[in-house]
Amino acid sequence: MSTGTLYSVSEVEGKRCLNVVKTPTFTSRDGFSVFEASAIGRYFASLAPNSTLIGQGATETALVDQWVAFVDSDIARYNSLILQLVRGAINPYNKPASCHSYFLASERITLADITLAAELQSAFSTTVDAALRGQLPNLLRHFETIVNQPNLASVFGSTSYVEKALQYTPPPKEKKEKAPPAPAQPKAEKKPKKEDDDDDDDDKPYEEAPKEKNPLDLLPKSTFNLEDWKRAYSNKDTRGAGGSLEWFYQNFDKEGFSIWRVDFKYNEELTQTFMSSNQIGGFFNRLEASRKYLFGSVGVLGTTNNSVITGALVARGPEIKPVVEVAPDWESYTYERINLDSAEQKAFFEAALAWDLEVGDKKWVDGKNVSRASFGRIFGC
Repeated sequence: MSTGTLYSVSEVEGKRCLNVVKTPTFTSRDGFSVFEASAIGRYFASLAPNSTLIGQGATETALVDQWVAFVDSDIARYNSLILQLVRGAINPYNKPASCHSYFLASERITLADITLAAELQSAFSTTVDAALRGQLPNLLRHFETIVNQPNLASVFGSTSYVEKALQYTPPPKEKKEKAPPAPAQPKAEKKPKKEDDDDDDDDKPYEEAPKEKNPLDLLPKSTFNLEDWKRAYSNKDTRGAGGSLEWFYQNFDKEGFSIWRVDFKYNEELTQTFMSSNQIGGFFNRLEASRKYLFGSVGVLGTTNNSVITGALVARGPEIKPVVEVAPDWESYTYERINLDSAEQKAFFEAALAWDLEVGDKKWVDGKNVSRASFGRIFGC
């Protein structure tokens, strides 16, 4: 049901409230007009029967308004400024935020959470790149929870995470016509070099020191090609003759690589299984710098308020720490080396890769993989 018209920049000329031209401006069918995105959003949120988007009671309502104002003043304003700078139309900002619950204003999603997610979606696709997102795990987790809500997923659509933040490119300089060359002057005779000038030989050009290599690149060369394994895992059935597990056992180099079981330490804090799956995706995103040294298959098992996060990693070298410590939250997980000579541990490894793992009474619900950017099942894609 249509409630009115939302005017864009080009349409808003002439639409005035108190003789002030603003955009966006909304005009209802009965002639009511209101401008400013936050005010329009609050108006729409209040129309639904028994709406909880604007909070219940004076306390929650105040908290919703607080967070909407925070997004407008402390996030949207700065993100807009950065966009204008890099696009040449005209200083980055990162301010930590804390709240008393998982959502901003209450124990449920409100307009405050939706407002923040809308602005973060713009920032994550333009100015907040992979390196910076890796430093903001809780913020990324909150964003992914909001945009993946069943009632909001179609509104937000997919998010194109930018790998490298937009950079300002100055406009090309106008070419000036070269002045005619000046007449050649007779060369002056060279004066004999004095002995005191010998010190000039010490003035050598500065040479930048070579970048320090990753210790994992200094390990002895392995016969196991991790990228070939990722390709086999993406393109073959996991189990059965000719499957990816068969390829793995035929090619695995236990001297150059190690296999690990990974478990989340704080399973008692897990609630919705889709939120736990998003958490795994965020963890793998923060392992981006180690992708060339790592393969992983990790999932959430169980049901709402009764689930665990577990899985398997294949890592370069004999130790797991040098591979996973690039993620700020790596210590939120435990790591136990898997011995393929143990039938029980081998069965766990194979089930984690096949996504049919069961732990006690908990069955596999959803999972994520660390794999190649050009193949499927990457970070849940």
